[in-house]
Amino acid sequence: METNEYQHLELALRMFKEAKECIEKEDAVQASEKLYKTSEEALKAIAARFALREYEEAEKRGRWTTTLLFDAVRRLSATKPEIINFWDHAWTLHVEGFHEARLVLEDVKERVKFIEELVRLAKEMR
Repeated sequence: METNEYQHLELALRMFKEAKECIEKEDAVQASEKLYKTSEEALKAIAARFALREYEEAEKRGRWTTTLLFDAVRRLSATKPEIINFWDHAWTLHVEGFHEARLVLEDVKERVKFIEELVRLAKEMR
């Protein structure tokens, strides 16, 4: 596994653990953001694994953009259609759960399984 791929996956696992801790503390806003970051890092790990052009562009720029993330999701969904569903849940957590603080804890808990599946997929695709 490439170093960057490994780093992104390790960060995803750490963020997922922190998200569960936030859920235990009943902090829906922080749990939402940690779950989103989990998804983002899992997606980056998959993109690194397959040397997607979006990953190469992010490396060249020194950062990921929303456009690059969505482009990577679309490209990966061609072979793994469930990725777009996982990403949609992550994006809802990011916008509605974190930025807008509209999701209650139960809404966040309902989405954990989708984020966990994306992490599982990132592990399997190594």
